[in-house]
Formats: sequence, C-alpha cells, structure tokens
Amino acid sequence: MRPVRPEFLPDPALSREEMETLQFDVAAAADWTDAFDFDPRDVSLGTEASLTGERPLVAGVDQAFLGDRGVSAVVVSRGDTVVERVHAVTDLEIPYVPGLLSFREGGPIVAALEKLSCDPDLLLFDGSGRIHFRQAGLATHLGVVFDRPSVGVAKSLLCGRPTEDVDGRPEGWRTDVVADDTVENADPGEVIGHAYQSRQYDSEPIINPLYVSPGHRVSVPTATDLVSRLCGGYKLPEPTRRADAYADEAKAEYR
Repeated sequence: MRPVRPEFLPDPALSREEMETLQFDVAAAADWTDAFDFDPRDVSLGTEASLTGERPLVAGVDQAFLGDRGVSAVVVSRGDTVVERVHAVTDLEIPYVPGLLSFREGGPIVAALEKLSCDPDLLLFDGSGRIHFRQAGLATHLGVVFDRPSVGVAKSLLCGRPTEDVDGRPEGWRTDVVADDTVENADPGEVIGHAYQSRQYDSEPIINPLYVSPGHRVSVPTATDLVSRLCGGYKLPEPTRRADAYADEAKAEYR
C-alpha cells in the first residue's frame, strides 16, 4: 500500500496548533458514507460459503511499545484465513497527547502498511475514528491518507456522549454516541459512532462496551455492523486481536 493523500501524513514535527489544523482538514476530506465495493454481509470469520461473493480482505492494525519506539503490526485476513502479516518499528517522536494519537503512532503504522503486498478492502484500527475532538481520530486520519475504508474500535470513550447508560448491557446491544460541546464542527446531537456491547457475562465481571466509529468511507451503522461480524465471541474484533498478538510477538524479537 502507498499513501494516496500524502499531504495528510501525520508529521510529529508540527506544532500542536498545526496538528489540530491538519486534523480539521482530514475531517473535511473524510467520507462518512458507505463508499466501498464489497458487500458488508461478506465480512465474517466463518468459513462457510459467502452470502454474495468473495470475502473481503480485512486488515487489523495494533501497536506495542519498546521504550521510545513503536511496534506497529498489521494482520490481513480473509475470513478465518490469515493472508499476510507485516510489522514496522520506528521511533516515537512525541509523548501521548489525548486527541493527537495519530501523530505519535502514525509513523510506525504508515511504515507497516507500506510493507503490505496485498490490498486490503477494510482497515480496522485499535483507536478512534470520528469519535474524536476534531472528528479525525487515528482511523479517520490514516483512512484518509490511504483512501481506504476504515473503522476505529476504541476501548474507552474519548469524547461525545452515549444516548443511554452503558453499564451492564447484554451482548449485541448498541446505542448512539452523539456529538456534544467537546466535538468541534459537529451539530449537537449528531451521531458520530456507537457504544457497542460485543460480549457480556451473565455474572461478574461486567464487560464494558466498545466505542465504534467510522474512519473513512464507512457510515456509522455499517461500522458497527462490520465490527459485530468480526468479534467471534470475544470482546475485541478478531482482526485487531490478531494484530495485538502479532505486535507482542514482533516486540519480543527486538528485546
């Protein structure tokens, strides 16, 4: 893969004001409608015959850390079959700042995605998409850079407001996450993602929901539908679970 919109590449050398300005430009360039060629019903983990055609290639992206270096791992699967795994290790040039994650972790992720020989139909990131202060989280930022359908799956809520209480909800439950005064350039109450309960126990410990939002070229409801098809009985979707495990495996090689 190669960046399609290199003018949006996250540059950690920018000032904070310049980073935030770039994020506004990324959000303006993002497409939050379903603009892809595959049928969402074909996205699943099963090995049975596809409902409408060949299963899309789904790339899970996750990170591990070695001091001041980031280990970015990408695992591409078609259904249950892993097609390709790549990773990259680069320096992390800035500390973590809420809302500026793509400028800290974007370098190793871009380097890893550039190593892919296959061409994923969908990118799934461990991080936010449109649920972001400037509607340009990691999944949106890099989805726009590569002009690839992308979805962000976060374990905690960065901003916005769920329309219902999220505690103790049953498996499969979802509710809208809407923009509030922490989300810029969005109408109050505009739906920017979902809280999605991917797994739940009948007893303790109670599992918290995921926060799913479109990155680029995917709508809010479709983003959550895709994630629901990829969880396979676990809290996290299988593509990012595989990427997380591979990131730890790759990290061990450098110790």
